[in-house]
Amino acid sequence: MKKSPLLLLPLIPAAAASAQERPNVVLILADDMGYSDLGCMGSEIETPNLDELARQGVLMTNFCNVSKSCPSRAALLTGLYSWRAGMGAMTNHGSTIPAYQGYLNENCVTIAEVLKESGYSTYISGKWHVGDAEQYWPEHRGFEQTFHIPNGGGVYFYPSLFPQRQDRLIYRNGEQVSPEPGWYSTDGFGQMAAEFIRRPENRQKPFFLYVPFIAPHYPLQAKPGDIEKYRGRYDAGYDAIRTARFKRQQEAGILDPSFEISAPEYPDWESLSDEKKARESLRMAVYAAQIDCIDQNVGRIVSTLKEEGLYENTVIIFLSDNGAVMHHFDDTPDRPYGGPDCWASVGIWQNVCNTPFRQGKGREFEGGIKTPLIISWPAGFRRSGYMVKDYAHITDVLPTIIELTGSKYPREYNGHAIQPLDGRSIIPLLKGRHINRNRPLFFEHMGWKGMRQGRWKLVRKADADNWELYNLKRDPYETRDISQERKCRTRRMARKWEKWASEVGVEPWPLSH
Repeated sequence: MKKSPLLLLPLIPAAAASAQERPNVVLILADDMGYSDLGCMGSEIETPNLDELARQGVLMTNFCNVSKSCPSRAALLTGLYSWRAGMGAMTNHGSTIPAYQGYLNENCVTIAEVLKESGYSTYISGKWHVGDAEQYWPEHRGFEQTFHIPNGGGVYFYPSLFPQRQDRLIYRNGEQVSPEPGWYSTDGFGQMAAEFIRRPENRQKPFFLYVPFIAPHYPLQAKPGDIEKYRGRYDAGYDAIRTARFKRQQEAGILDPSFEISAPEYPDWESLSDEKKARESLRMAVYAAQIDCIDQNVGRIVSTLKEEGLYENTVIIFLSDNGAVMHHFDDTPDRPYGGPDCWASVGIWQNVCNTPFRQGKGREFEGGIKTPLIISWPAGFRRSGYMVKDYAHITDVLPTIIELTGSKYPREYNGHAIQPLDGRSIIPLLKGRHINRNRPLFFEHMGWKGMRQGRWKLVRKADADNWELYNLKRDPYETRDISQERKCRTRRMARKWEKWASEVGVEPWPLSH
């Protein structure tokens, strides 16, 4: 990735812009994809379409999420910390506590609601997961055309063979649909996204398309041809793949070469039996195939935009909701990974997926809260790639889209007062300016706590009594806790976290009601 200056063309105010001038917006979300899982982030997984978007646009390598699916999606769609939007935890943790009710509340607006008011057509194709009951579906949150799984996903081949996913039904504009047997969700969502792009009205008015894929969330299920592409590629084992990724990250300028990688969270490969090695190699091959399929469908979306003459003036944003999953399970050990009867996770490989960081999804270490963001706009950005290393947050996506489209964030919507944004536009960062370098960011999920401010990172494990403190400038992979050496700073940051938690409605975990 070439680190060259970026030029952003002047933004066009909504009131003065024609439909052709205002950019379309395609927002693509991966589910549980790790920090290093794209080719442009050091991976051996083949992602040429996403790599090309990064080369011609902007790659943000220090982008923070909310560490878990539902809260991240709420923050992405509303520009608010998830507690303010009613999604402090998961939809299945619905509570009488407003911050944890399990669906988006009426004091927030989604990207779709904002852009619809601004004259955009609005579409969704993918996983919703911010309100399971019908009255909270995307049809009621600004999306005019919908194709979605309302709840947690985890479905690839349709219908699912597993009881815990048989309630994952698919709806088109509020009506249940039944795809043909063998339907694969990543392709299905990509195909419908392409159909939405081809709608005739997109030639008269701009559109917003949200494509939240299920992949690479467990279970490990992929198309046979995609799996074969990666079969044997992981025979060298955990450490060899992680080390190679780390080296490529350093060579690409993503990571500072003066720092050593964090300690491994996997066993020595040679300690495994040959049978176990073969099974572990296949496990990661299936995971890679799931990501490869995402990239294929990003390519489908890009090709459709080009065919329709819409590509140049379309902003494409790609990110993941959190790091690779920490759940290490294989509930179908008598079956090979990859088929519709497999129920397993990526397992110990998550530490490779999240190279170079510690831990992953649901944790407030960097492996859980940090994944890349790609943003491309051919008509607005210089074609040469640009890498942004300043940190930003998933709540920043909505205000950035508002600025790019010349839209307006409301103070009131449908008779309800709307809370002020927590996020900030990242347009100055895209212009090469350094802003908000001391901006505090706060994290919490089911008892795990975290805060970042400048170089300082505070973490508290769910079962711990004390905070840990890290200097990310000198220790970017959180390998040395210095809380005892910097007690005053630790206390100051902890007080700030407590104040923030009280303001947004964070409750002790587990919830009391």
